[in-house]
Amino acid sequence: MSCCGEPSDGTKAPENRSLPQNGLVDQQPGLQPAIGLEKPVAFHHPTISTPPPVQYGQNTGWGQSPTPIPTPGMAQFGGYTPSNSPPLPMGAMPSYGGSNFTGSDTSTLVRPPSAFTGHSGFGMATPPPMSPPPPQQNSAPLPDEGKMSVSIDFGTTFSGVAYGSSRIAGGRVQQILNWPGSFETFRKIPTCLLYDEHGQIMAWGLEAKNAAPMPGTTRCEWFKLFLEPHALRDESAVDPRLPQLPSALDLIVDFLSCLWEYAKEQITREIGAVADLNSADVWLTVPAAWDAKGCGMMREAAIAAGLVQSSRAGDRNWRDRLRIITEPEAAAVHCAHLTNLHHLKPSQNFIVCDAGGGTVDLAVYKIIGQMANLEIAEMCARSGANCGSLFLDLRFRELVKTLLADHPAHLDPASLAYFSYETDKLNYSGVVDDENIFNFTCFNVEDPHDPSVGLVDGQLAIPGDLLRREVFDPVVGQASLSLIEDQTRKVDQRIDALLLVGGFAGSEYLKQRVEEQFSSRIRVIARPADADTATLRGAAQYGLARRSLVSSVIAPRSYIMKVKLPADQEDWMKRPAYIKTNDAGVPICENRLQYLVSKGAILRKGQRLTTKFCKFSQSNQDSSFVAVLYTSETEKVMRYTDEGETSELCKWTVDLSSLPTFQQNSNLPQPGGFYTEFELGLELDSAEVRGILLYNNQEWGRFASFP
Repeated sequence: MSCCGEPSDGTKAPENRSLPQNGLVDQQPGLQPAIGLEKPVAFHHPTISTPPPVQYGQNTGWGQSPTPIPTPGMAQFGGYTPSNSPPLPMGAMPSYGGSNFTGSDTSTLVRPPSAFTGHSGFGMATPPPMSPPPPQQNSAPLPDEGKMSVSIDFGTTFSGVAYGSSRIAGGRVQQILNWPGSFETFRKIPTCLLYDEHGQIMAWGLEAKNAAPMPGTTRCEWFKLFLEPHALRDESAVDPRLPQLPSALDLIVDFLSCLWEYAKEQITREIGAVADLNSADVWLTVPAAWDAKGCGMMREAAIAAGLVQSSRAGDRNWRDRLRIITEPEAAAVHCAHLTNLHHLKPSQNFIVCDAGGGTVDLAVYKIIGQMANLEIAEMCARSGANCGSLFLDLRFRELVKTLLADHPAHLDPASLAYFSYETDKLNYSGVVDDENIFNFTCFNVEDPHDPSVGLVDGQLAIPGDLLRREVFDPVVGQASLSLIEDQTRKVDQRIDALLLVGGFAGSEYLKQRVEEQFSSRIRVIARPADADTATLRGAAQYGLARRSLVSSVIAPRSYIMKVKLPADQEDWMKRPAYIKTNDAGVPICENRLQYLVSKGAILRKGQRLTTKFCKFSQSNQDSSFVAVLYTSETEKVMRYTDEGETSELCKWTVDLSSLPTFQQNSNLPQPGGFYTEFELGLELDSAEVRGILLYNNQEWGRFASFP
């Protein structure tokens, strides 16, 4: 092929070119000025560390203590006296392992909002008070000191694995660099699977990406994008340019299984049998824009792939060894340590722009405390969108199809794959290339000449300004830059640095546009030399720290529960059809909403929010309580479930039969039924949402927040 920006030599190829197998991967993905995917570049050894398991799961004392249990003969609301606690939801809860939801509840009474006054004009409860942050850990040696931690950056286009332990290599993070299918070293490998006609895995990673086309085989890529929130809620929201694939979840399980089995073998080979990988903490990164449903599905796929498992008899909490962390949070931890790069100091704010193959994720953080004991806090709700480097490739293909619409010989899959391979070599510099002509060699030698569409002697000539308008600017300008702009508007403090990480950060045009738009407002705009592995290394660094490095997060959306409340005048006026009389003879308004967490709320990492509930049971067989959890991306406060702009996240089915108060009341002769009071706790981490059943400030059960 001729050099980019220079005219072709006019030589006409005598035969079909050999197809580079859909883009032969023969170099390291990462920092390079490429139009396409996160293609490999020159090798840089990444460092990674594992997340802090210390404060995870330590919930004792975080929740609010429940109010006294109502007794059978109470005065109001059918024998139940309201107290100063938030309204009670109803819904359904799956087991943490993802079991089917069961049960329904038609007689659950939510406590009226006496202590929590409603928003003006709504009369609905405000979010319950937050429980105090978890107690600070002392400096005593941890019981799992030296425990192995493994981080996995499962990317849309490329994935990597790192590991570490305080007892290995002086506590420094190590990264797997040798992979099947190549004698060279790679920091990351393609997220790619190759199946035979029977659906059996033939190859994965480099071998799958580099395999020549074979009859009866199916190559699967980019399946991570199918867990994006809009795609999960509506299949029609999936980008039509993406290939039709089998179940995305099955593909994720298959890829993670292959990745993990090889990683275990390689880690053991590199450091010996000392590695106890069956009891290791595993940190998995996910995009910032994913909601709890996508994160929950990712967790189940990872567990099905065997990333964590029971390591001994009585190991009941083995699932908790799988940690989910957002990509910008992991990248921020890595960047915050790079003091030589951007010279950040305590109390300064910085933006992390993690531009990868599939998504671009952003978050703003503040450095808290001294750098020697690093801690960072999220400053505003993180954001992200599907506008990674993959979408440059997709737009380039669309441009080729448009230009060569009357030349179908160049539009077959092999030809389009070759064009995409050619774009991997494209060194595009932006406006300065507007006057240049970029030449792309055709794979098919048939129909080689039509100057009216740019076909000249077997090459497709595309003007630089056309590439900029149709390929680069819609992705770089309208998507990536607008995301950064939105983040800066959310923070009313000075931003001291903007750090570009991820494979797409290697695009010189992206960096150029960011500097043009933000250099007057942000003092430091930097791209680390190891930007393509910042997320992977940051997740590993988090794990090796054995403590929470990110102290607080901002709720990216509201979390709301569907509740039943005693009907008031506003309900009779606005939704009389929702009002029914319960078994205790009390008019109850169904389909009400109660906000547990409002969008933008500041939450201590792992903080538990508790809400009191009361269930009316007619007999000891009536022990199921169903809670429906919704999310909302809008800041608008809604009163009823039919007001739109909410999405059902999950149902929790809670079995109350084991609670002492239920057992006590059910054993008493009460012809009119009885009430059981309890609490549900909501824990929000950087990516996941968990529910906890509480009684007398003690845990009686946990459940994940996905259907």
